[in-house]
Amino acid sequence: MKFLCVNAGSSSLKFQLMEMPEEKVVISGYIEKIGSQDSFWNTKVNGEKIRGERFIPDHTEAVKVLVEELLKYKAVESMEEIKGIGHRVLHGGEMYADSVLITDEVIKNIESLTKLGPLHIPGNLAGINAMKEALPNTPMVAVFDTAFHQTMPELSYIYPVPYEWYEKYGVRKYGFHGTSHKYITGKMQEMLGKKDVNLIICHIGSGSSICCVKDGKSYDTTMGLTPLDGLMMGTRSGAIDPSIIEYVCKESGMDVSEVTNILNKKSGLLGVSVKYADHRDVEKGMENGEHLSFLANDLYIERVVNYIAQYFVKLEGKVDAIVFTAGLGENAREFREAILTKLSCLGIKVDKEANMGIASYCDKHEGKISTDDSSVDVYVLPTNEELMIIKDTYDIVNK
Repeated sequence: MKFLCVNAGSSSLKFQLMEMPEEKVVISGYIEKIGSQDSFWNTKVNGEKIRGERFIPDHTEAVKVLVEELLKYKAVESMEEIKGIGHRVLHGGEMYADSVLITDEVIKNIESLTKLGPLHIPGNLAGINAMKEALPNTPMVAVFDTAFHQTMPELSYIYPVPYEWYEKYGVRKYGFHGTSHKYITGKMQEMLGKKDVNLIICHIGSGSSICCVKDGKSYDTTMGLTPLDGLMMGTRSGAIDPSIIEYVCKESGMDVSEVTNILNKKSGLLGVSVKYADHRDVEKGMENGEHLSFLANDLYIERVVNYIAQYFVKLEGKVDAIVFTAGLGENAREFREAILTKLSCLGIKVDKEANMGIASYCDKHEGKISTDDSSVDVYVLPTNEELMIIKDTYDIVNK
């Protein structure tokens, strides 16, 4: 049975077709710069990346490209072979604590949450509507980034602001990257042979969040009402003094929307280093002796360390494992070592040789990177959000 994963952003669309239950990837692709004259896509078939280019004005056209690619490379003989489509949706609010079959009511509910995810939900909906038009008889499932975090207690998700803001406007911590954190939790439950695992999961990429997992469920996480909160990231500031926004508005003449846009798109690594949003470029800047690259890297490490320490205390030191995942977590070996070295006061000890041997470009892609006498075991484990989306879709469609 073939199932399709669709991850539509504001100007992009990722897809992956998988045979289930074997979990075999048949084809995948990434369509970029939707709405721009220089839009293009890369399709991966049998390990080979193939680039295509043409003007893609909207998500409807992007879905046409997706369908063309599936048929061109014989991933399917006809689109009717696809038994279900899983869509990544940024926000489920308090409505959805799990993935659901998409109905007209679900689409309306997602639309109502646009105010909580204005940068992402329009793209998510465009992908859903375009696929619905292309394959009207194929069941579709919404997999929410926020769902895994709906198990957080009030103590974790309520902000110390007027309580009526929560009651009237839904102001609370929702958390994101839930699909990734859920996947890693499941993998660690298998590896450790127990359900009630206590984990600190570090999903570190261009967007980053840390999740405190208690008894196999999300107990706290760093992202908040929006993905802007928490850790410093590639272009996002993460948590800052909220008074900064009003102050900069008054000093610069910019309005709140302009300053918030800068906090989302021109801050983090890019803001501090002035020119690098990608940590690999920051590393090159450090090799060239650039002070601001060192500062950006050190700030990032400091914030990761602070949250790990905070969650270590929340779990009362009863931590089964710390896990690094996502692009930077899986590949930045010196970055991981620096974080773990700073945590040595907690009895955490890094196995430097094991750590340096694990990355996507090394022979080994996952494994333990702590010493046998470390107070907490530390692992590197690649995430797979697409597989998690397809597994949820497979389960719901088969029910």
